[in-house]
Amino acid sequence: MLNKLKWKFARFMYGRYGTDELYMASAVLFIALQLLQIFIRNSFLSIITLLLVIWTFFRAFSKNILPRQRENQIFLKFTGSVKSKWRMFIRRFQDIRSHRYRKCPECTTTLRLPRKRGTHKARCPKCSHLFDVKIWI
Repeated sequence: MLNKLKWKFARFMYGRYGTDELYMASAVLFIALQLLQIFIRNSFLSIITLLLVIWTFFRAFSKNILPRQRENQIFLKFTGSVKSKWRMFIRRFQDIRSHRYRKCPECTTTLRLPRKRGTHKARCPKCSHLFDVKIWI
């Protein structure tokens, strides 16, 4: 019985877009909004939550695959930049006792330099520019 239902659902989903990272993020956002709605009774929040669910299922069941892939790529591009900035923040915090981060004045590449107090010269590995680095603390 369960295999028959599984087969019917797989047949229904054939040719449809399905789930991706944007689907998962909107599902998590839906759950967060539902939990928020428990504490804050607001009709506007209910409408937003309903529209989010409709949009999420519309994307999953859509047969127009290329626009859904473009939407997901835009989402991944945005979240990728946010994730990389967050990872850099975490790494800087972890290295605060042993390293300092400075940008190359030529190509703006971020360099991870050892923490030596005073003025030193550093060479950028990307553009080979030699520049002075001042580390106070």
